[in-house]
Amino acid sequence: MARPRTPKGRAQRTHLLLKDEYPEAECELDYSTPFELLTATILSAQATDVSVNKATPKLFEAYPTPADLAAASPEEIEPYINSIGLFRSKAKNVVGMANRLVDEYGGEVPGAMSDLVSLPGVGRKTANVVRSVALGLPGLPVDTHVGRLVRRLDITQETDAVKVELALNPMVPAGERGEFSLRIILHGRRVCFARNPACDLCVLASFCPSAGTFAG
Repeated sequence: MARPRTPKGRAQRTHLLLKDEYPEAECELDYSTPFELLTATILSAQATDVSVNKATPKLFEAYPTPADLAAASPEEIEPYINSIGLFRSKAKNVVGMANRLVDEYGGEVPGAMSDLVSLPGVGRKTANVVRSVALGLPGLPVDTHVGRLVRRLDITQETDAVKVELALNPMVPAGERGEFSLRIILHGRRVCFARNPACDLCVLASFCPSAGTFAG
């Protein structure tokens, strides 16, 4: 297969190969409703999915709906999430988010990007996670793994997450943007590490401009 010569070509080849490599790629946050995923994603900022998944079962048992969470104070939420970094500010954010859902959206998680990013603690990355994973809408979350890999692949050299997202969107079919992001993230966690990436094990190495350029 010919080596892709354009950023779009590299994005499409990456998408194709990682689809074969990680056919069952899924969001690693545990949730059962869009509200739970929204809450968990807010809590996951600067924290691991593992740490969030340990905290959320008791939180969701105590506060299963936006109305339940909206009726709580941040101080009541803190004991449930105090094992997660920045738990005090996150407690304020999730309570504020729940209040906005109840007051503005009838207790439902909205789908529009503009509505989602108006919620406390929600930026484009969180909004795109909720859109693509829970709501079945186009969304391409850009985290540190996505940014690192697309720069190494020379798909884009943008460093700002929003600019990376906007550069990638036209290169990936709208309905597959979430899957593209999930697979890039998995590849970043398992193969294309920030330090000492395992280029010898990488299915993208044949066309990656950065393959083999890292000191051991």
